[in-house]
Amino acid sequence: MFNRELLATIEKQLKHPEVILIYGARRTGKSTLLEMLKEKHSEMAIFNCENPVVSETLQSQNIENIRLLFGNKHLIALDEAQVVQNIGAILKLLVDHKSYSPKIIATGSSSFDLANQTGEPLTGRNVAFELFPLAMKEIIDTEGWLSYLEKLPNNLIFGTYPGIVSLPDEEKKRRLLHLSSDYLFKDIFKFEQLRNPQLLRQLLKALALQMGSQVSVNELANLLRTSTVTIERYLDLLEKTFVIFRLGSYSSNLRNEIKKSRKYYFTDNGIRNAVINNFSEINGRTDVGALWENYCVNEIRKIIAYRDRFSNLYFWRNYDGAEVDLIEERAGKLISFEFKWSGKRKPKPSKSFTEVYTSQAHFILSPDNMQDLIQWSISDSE
Repeated sequence: MFNRELLATIEKQLKHPEVILIYGARRTGKSTLLEMLKEKHSEMAIFNCENPVVSETLQSQNIENIRLLFGNKHLIALDEAQVVQNIGAILKLLVDHKSYSPKIIATGSSSFDLANQTGEPLTGRNVAFELFPLAMKEIIDTEGWLSYLEKLPNNLIFGTYPGIVSLPDEEKKRRLLHLSSDYLFKDIFKFEQLRNPQLLRQLLKALALQMGSQVSVNELANLLRTSTVTIERYLDLLEKTFVIFRLGSYSSNLRNEIKKSRKYYFTDNGIRNAVINNFSEINGRTDVGALWENYCVNEIRKIIAYRDRFSNLYFWRNYDGAEVDLIEERAGKLISFEFKWSGKRKPKPSKSFTEVYTSQAHFILSPDNMQDLIQWSISDSE
């Protein structure tokens, strides 16, 4: 079993009264994380909110019935809590109750505000974390550096979902194709009652083929023969269910800089490849550069999230075609990244970029120097 970096963070947070919210796409290991936590805390009880008895008892908002359900346990985990109607109000009731206010951990495979359920009720009463597919460090800590490097090309194809990464390739394909079907979008279908699920799949395929490139909502709307309003709504839903995420463009408002542009990436390479049904080996693929960029951007997101770096991530490009793949803005300073699967490595970032901005550090990440990312991850420079 892989040790999850988020576990230590959750342990520390148990000392505080706020509700702990753990978000993440389906099958990223939220339930397993709870079981690992329970092994260390005998006073903990886990309840699956997809169980009708659990859901109905919570929805009753009857504190005595809820207390009976919980068995007077003082550390309660509510798994898949987003399925419970008015979950925000219910959690607020438990937090504010004077005679019984257990420490609550609630997990969800969609942002709870997808169903407009928490937000205001839990303002100032919660702390939220996101659980991702396996991070590089989590794999290395379990399997070692050599094994990580040997399996890296395979992970670019099949991703790093914890229940998939160690399976034979054919079984990986089967699991990923299942995940990328309706299962991954269960929350969207349930809460939003989409009129056109096929449009959602077509949009995902279009995004998969443009992964790491600038995306035009107008072009997507024209391609899929629908409105920009519909495209924006579907993109928002896909982000809230952690299937994709966006990067905005960095700009100081210079005339030659591209502004208000965006790129979309997939949270996991395996899901992206399942969407286009392409699990071909790295050698000979025309999209290896995009796969490597998607992988590296995700690794950097995981490091930032798990270490509470409070950074903003962007890409940079100007109208002359000069670009920087990724920029981390932290404490008013910039760190820039480029991602090169192979080929000549440039020693410095784009001249057009450095003429305007000062980068505290510049990394060119390739499979040959992933140790640089590890060094950056443990750096405490501000």
